[in-house]
Amino acid sequence: MFGTSGIRGLVGTEVTASLALAVGRALGVDTERVVVGRDPRESGKALVDALAAGLCESGVDVVDLGVAATPTIGRAVAWEGADAGVAVTASHNPPQDNGIKLWQPSGQAFGADLRQTITERIEGDKAALTRWDEFGTRTRRDHTETHRDRLVEAVRIEDPLSVVVDVGNGAGGVTVDALDALGCEVTTLNAQPDGAFPGRPSEPTEENCESLVTLVTHSDADLGIAHDGDADRMRAVTETGEFVGGDVLLAILARDAATPGDSVAVPVDTSLAVADHLRDADIETTRTPVGDVYVAEKASEESVGFGGEPSGAWIWPEATLCPDGPLAACKLAALSAERALSARVDGVEAYPIRRDSTEVTDKERVMADVREHVIASFENVSTMDGVRVDLDGGWFLLRASGTQPLVRLTAQARERDRADDIFEQAQRILSSTLD
Repeated sequence: MFGTSGIRGLVGTEVTASLALAVGRALGVDTERVVVGRDPRESGKALVDALAAGLCESGVDVVDLGVAATPTIGRAVAWEGADAGVAVTASHNPPQDNGIKLWQPSGQAFGADLRQTITERIEGDKAALTRWDEFGTRTRRDHTETHRDRLVEAVRIEDPLSVVVDVGNGAGGVTVDALDALGCEVTTLNAQPDGAFPGRPSEPTEENCESLVTLVTHSDADLGIAHDGDADRMRAVTETGEFVGGDVLLAILARDAATPGDSVAVPVDTSLAVADHLRDADIETTRTPVGDVYVAEKASEESVGFGGEPSGAWIWPEATLCPDGPLAACKLAALSAERALSARVDGVEAYPIRRDSTEVTDKERVMADVREHVIASFENVSTMDGVRVDLDGGWFLLRASGTQPLVRLTAQARERDRADDIFEQAQRILSSTLD
């Protein structure tokens, strides 16, 4: 039922109002006050209503933020003194999908144990429904201004700059408000919330952000920012019109956020370039499974100063354990005001990386066979998430997709020929397993 990003799937089959009602009832067993909100998808209205009904009939008071960025919802749990938060969103997925993601007061998403508890309650039809005169209340609240004020407090921009923000028809308008309050000249793209995402697909990839790249390139903008549908992700474009790779952006943000002696939480598929760039500043990397929930868990540790995923999720643990795309946008604007983003990008050395995916009928069995073979053949092996092998000057990762019948292969080295050799070696391992 739950993946690492909560419940997510096709509306009407995998994600339904009856499921949302069940989640509300399950969450209502041991909560008294819950914050809820949604991204602009039209299906979210019914799902939030069903979720709130399950909570209210369990005696839980509901604080409804309406359409709001997921980081606004995640952070509002603490602002409201609530026990939990629920974002009805499919994040960067297409408009026919929706989902439900649960948040703790720290801003951290529900981990595996908490997700399992909710699952068991739903499957066991366990609820704590109350008497007719003890129903919880449902109160409407707007915390977008609260979020904006926190962003403005967290960032200082001495020399305001010109920024283009591609909101992606999502819930990330708080970024525009915050940058404007910080004195920046802000131009928007796709700023009207619309859950059909007519401006571009929701995921802020280079391919999907061509309009942003074009506008920044042919204007005097100093920076381009792009969000997904719920604004938990942030990607960027330099003042010269270059879409910044996720690993490079991770290296830049992490080096600013962490201090010497700290470590930075990164997923197992992160580029060597990140570790090398941070090591120059006496900052180490610590690996996690792929997924912002795992990065957040590691970022909650005292020695970890920052956490991030190349997909665009960025976590400043002193502010919140929720990936906060608007906070990332404001932090990057401040850095770009001090030194052009293109110069910072040039300071991160790029290494060749190769990726491929193979469709399989039984990815769990395939990965079990791969794991057995690799452990018997290599010394430096991690099975934290898939199978990662660190080799002289490079590494490869074989990992089952979390949502598709695929095994993904990633290989990297500091030199092109070495990267090709490692990639072909990993391909042979996967092919022999399939044979």
